Amino acid sequence: MPLSIPTLGAGTFRLKGEDAYNSVKMALEAGYRHIDTAQIYGNEKEVGQALADSTVERSELFITTKIWMDRLGKASFIPSLQESLLDLQLDYVDLLLIHWPLKDDAVPMEEYLQELKHAQDTGLARHIGVSNFTVAHMRQAIEILGENVLYTNQVEVHPYLQNKPVTEFCSNHNMIVTGYMPFAYGDVLKDGSIKHIAEKHSATAAQVVLAWMAKSGFVTIPSSTKKANIESNLAYSQVTLDDEDMKVIAGLDRGHRLANPDFAPEWD
Repeated sequence: MPLSIPTLGAGTFRLKGEDAYNSVKMALEAGYRHIDTAQIYGNEKEVGQALADSTVERSELFITTKIWMDRLGKASFIPSLQESLLDLQLDYVDLLLIHWPLKDDAVPMEEYLQELKHAQDTGLARHIGVSNFTVAHMRQAIEILGENVLYTNQVEVHPYLQNKPVTEFCSNHNMIVTGYMPFAYGDVLKDGSIKHIAEKHSATAAQVVLAWMAKSGFVTIPSSTKKANIESNLAYSQVTLDDEDMKVIAGLDRGHRLANPDFAPEWD
């Protein structure tokens, strides 16, 4: 039975070279077993080297990568995944995602989702999923692949962007929500309400946000290059938020979206 996804993972977005290597190395040493990367991050080699240098058994790890938009066509999809596996020094990934849906249908969704499924069927990926998919995209994907095939939708989620239409659709279709940028580049860590809850629980603001993510049923993948933060984030599980805390955080939603490149879809 494939390992199920650990609630807290170590993200590697924006980490290059030695920073990527050291961050993954520190995360593994601290006890993280879920590592998230992507072809476009340009750090799969460093992530792979950190995994190879670690003493953690492969069966205990949950590794995610994502296929970039220029490799979604049938001719390049699997070869690009094989290249990623070579860089990661792995025989398979635990989760393979489509990084972004295409706006222009240069490659039809049916084509790239069939390739994604093929990666799973041939053992190159244990689980498959999507990233940055809207409700309309997820509906289309389910029509193509059927229910209960897509494991997760990785989308931006934090207290300032709670993304309700997407998270509720995922919940109704047995799809895990993996929330990226949980701290909104640090914006939510400065929030007075979050700081107040942190004081109440003798916790850090980051631990409160991660505890909120977990209690909401979300997986999340913050990235850090600081050992102290990597270790402290892992202690979020010792923070138990009460209903009042959850209500306060629910009230912070303000549609504050940070990941919105020009190729992004029309968001829900």
